[in-house]
Amino acid sequence: MVLFSGGLDSILAAKVLQKQGLRPLGLHFVSPFFGQPDKIASWQEMYDLDILAADISEDFVRLVTQGPSWGWGRHLNPCVDCKILMLQKAKAMLPKFQATFLASGEVLGQRPMSQRRDALNIILREAGVKEILIRPLCGKLLSPTRIEEQGLVDRAQLLDIKGRGRKEQLRLAHEFNLPEIPTPAGGCLLTDPEYVKRFSPLLERLTPPKAEDFQLATVGRQYWANGYWLVIGRNKADNEGLASLVQADDLLFKLTSLPGPLALGRQAAEPWPEEVIRDAARCMALFSSKAARSEEPVTVRVGTSRTDIREFTVHPQDSPQLQWEEPGS
Repeated sequence: MVLFSGGLDSILAAKVLQKQGLRPLGLHFVSPFFGQPDKIASWQEMYDLDILAADISEDFVRLVTQGPSWGWGRHLNPCVDCKILMLQKAKAMLPKFQATFLASGEVLGQRPMSQRRDALNIILREAGVKEILIRPLCGKLLSPTRIEEQGLVDRAQLLDIKGRGRKEQLRLAHEFNLPEIPTPAGGCLLTDPEYVKRFSPLLERLTPPKAEDFQLATVGRQYWANGYWLVIGRNKADNEGLASLVQADDLLFKLTSLPGPLALGRQAAEPWPEEVIRDAARCMALFSSKAARSEEPVTVRVGTSRTDIREFTVHPQDSPQLQWEEPGS
């Protein structure tokens, strides 16, 4: 069973084992911060691999909100604890799929936090996988495992890649005739400073934030005012995304007679006062170009799935009374 991110290293790790006549099963973990389960079907066809998705959202959000044991990376990324969690989850799934051992695409010295030799050893120990984890891309540089000693994996066919370069990985990609080579862009939103700005208010103001909150923080324009959280769609895709994330107590804002964005107010702790709802409606109306140009008041429909729809008449020319600010502004 191979930890499969969809990045080049995880693809190559699976192909190196496949070349030995083994049957790797890719395990693609999903959370609000990483994972692309919609790509699994195309990956399977493109790379001739079996891949399945595993959602670890609740466990990973708990890790982020409680804080990692082995520290944060440059931003909000708990890379060492993340790999430990994934390997623990994967290890527990081995019997279900009659799998014998685990593999990952880690490369010695590639990432400064989680792929130093000492960090690799910490991960082995804390995840309890010292004897069953193979790192095919750098295995020759590491101590032999029981899997190799038993002959389940031929150590001679493992590789000795190290460092941050990609020359050897690209050579292997051509050797395996990969039809598409993924770019090396980071796949975890916790390493992206712009997304970290969106996530930080959740850690500061929600007790505790849930996976659904972090998912909402990735969509649209984010605004906070005195602890009230308003998300405004930027385009059709955002509007559809917001509609798919609505919870029972969320307030939905929509103009009645003019085109404009969908907005969502998350009532996290208690219902919003009417003056806050009205102010949020005024703020949302500013993002309708036709409403903003209008010299007439506009009507905004607001409601939840549990309450009746109410209508608020606001004038887009009037500035909101609350200081709705984007995170980090």
